[in-house]
Amino acid sequence: MYAPERQQEILRLARDSGRVDVISLAETFQVTAETIRRDLKALDRAGLVRRVHGGAIPSGRLDLEPDLAERETTAADEKDRIARAALAELPADGTVIVDAGSTSARLAGSLPVDAALTVVTHSLPIAARLADHPGIQLHLVGGRVRHRTRAAVDAWALRAYGEIRADVLFVAANGFSTQYGLTTPDLAEAAVKRAAVAAARRVVLLADSSKHGQEHFARFGDLGDVDLLITDTGLSPQDAADIERGGTEVVRA
Repeated sequence: MYAPERQQEILRLARDSGRVDVISLAETFQVTAETIRRDLKALDRAGLVRRVHGGAIPSGRLDLEPDLAERETTAADEKDRIARAALAELPADGTVIVDAGSTSARLAGSLPVDAALTVVTHSLPIAARLADHPGIQLHLVGGRVRHRTRAAVDAWALRAYGEIRADVLFVAANGFSTQYGLTTPDLAEAAVKRAAVAAARRVVLLADSSKHGQEHFARFGDLGDVDLLITDTGLSPQDAADIERGGTEVVRA
């Protein structure tokens, strides 16, 4: 079986069952797990499936939202590189907002011990990572906590971001593109992200390349609202150039 034929069959299985896993597919098609991972990567880049830990799920649901544990293990190496590159964007003795998200959490975990910053976040996991940091003055934004993302949303969170100004926002998105802008599955989280964007002088988007071209239910801004996109080398130079023509600087870590 040629690769395109195998990928078409993988897509059919994903749509029929709602999910496929690498090990089972390797056994079914009598190929290596690495071959299946390449197939899933090709299907993901085509927007036909979304890769998750150990396998993939079919694309097509705009409200599809993986849980926090699943996102922590997806594109882990890419997210680590993005987080390291984001350290260069930290202001000296300034104020930053750190949005909820698995890549943002990696940034929080990477802050050097001698960092002296005021950090505002509405993410419980990020606040927990920073609570004992000796140089961080931490402000935890409150509100209703969404179980899936452990992020505070709704009126309290919106009010808090309406009362502050920050030097830099490190924002996350489930999807980004020049066509669709910045999107996420949940309306309440989109509203908080929009408020955080309005509260910051500089906006840095942390998003791995698998999110490029993805479209989700709730839109919270244009890509032009972002000053800097930090992503990985999976984003092609041509796509990076297209984004930069819109006024957003791109770093491929």
